[in-house]
Amino acid sequence: MVAPVRLTQLAKRAGCAAKQPPGFLLPLLKNLPPIRDPRVLVGSATADDAAVYQLSDDVALVLTTDFFTPIVDSPYDFGAIAAANALSDVYAMGGTPMTALSIVGFPDHLLPAEVLLEILRGASDKAAEAGISIVGGHTIKAEEPIFGLAVTGTVAPQKVLANRHAQPGDRLVLTKPLGLGMITTAAKRGEDTCGAITEAIQVMSTLNRSAMEVLTSLETHALTDITGFGLLGHLRNMVVASGVGARIELDHVPVLAAARVYADADIVPGGTHANHRFLGDFVDYAHDITPQEQWILCDAQTSGGLLAAVPTHVAPIVIQRLHERGLSDSAIIGSIDSEPAGRIRVSRSALP
Repeated sequence: MVAPVRLTQLAKRAGCAAKQPPGFLLPLLKNLPPIRDPRVLVGSATADDAAVYQLSDDVALVLTTDFFTPIVDSPYDFGAIAAANALSDVYAMGGTPMTALSIVGFPDHLLPAEVLLEILRGASDKAAEAGISIVGGHTIKAEEPIFGLAVTGTVAPQKVLANRHAQPGDRLVLTKPLGLGMITTAAKRGEDTCGAITEAIQVMSTLNRSAMEVLTSLETHALTDITGFGLLGHLRNMVVASGVGARIELDHVPVLAAARVYADADIVPGGTHANHRFLGDFVDYAHDITPQEQWILCDAQTSGGLLAAVPTHVAPIVIQRLHERGLSDSAIIGSIDSEPAGRIRVSRSALP
């Protein structure tokens, strides 16, 4: 039996809020040489969720890696959430995971080996739920616990769901509620007065497999998942890559109730504030959208839901099937517009 530990107290930043912010990362990527290999169907140019490499007319590999510092105190839950988060990148391309490798940084001078075993066990169980095995990995000594996976999946080349094909008139569907960053930050600070961390762990541990299966069974134009850049950050990547605009209807966006309480109390991750600052150049908020509501839309999520652009006539069917699969928070939250390209408008309800 592993003695109780508070893993989050060993990390300066938790989960996907530990990612380099988009304002730092995206300008760097522009300075890299372009990828010339025609077999690379999706690379880094569009800030998508994973790379896609074509092997044959029928098969392409989906390649991704994702790792971070503890988002929760329980080692087992940390491993499970990190695994679900990494697997999500494959689902966000419309792919099927095949296998994974562990990425581990572990402070063995601070924690017993049994803690690492529990992290690995949580990840292994979540991978098994996804139908795959973790077949190896790499460990280093570190000052903070770090865990994640490098995941390989497959997808038919003609069925890749990249973030760059959103079309004017599409409706935007979100499959999980927002607010995970604020709730986990409250728990890390000992300020989770709403006792919301249990619900947040359930949301973060839920695989996006069922959502992907629904979306790939119907017409879906573009797909991404919501992690460290927040809802608006990942939507920004989608509209820039697609050359379109978007509008978000705040009243329809699912949000965990405790996140509203913590936003009002300014219990907000540093990564969320960094997202909000960066997105000021891309988002136009209606006058009645409060700063706290803006933070929620920019909140750095860990293992958040999928965001899909689907034809208008398909959207209600998508929601019905997602609800039938137990994803009751799924909602239509906005639309894709033809212009202004690369910009997002946020209003409380539908824009004219």
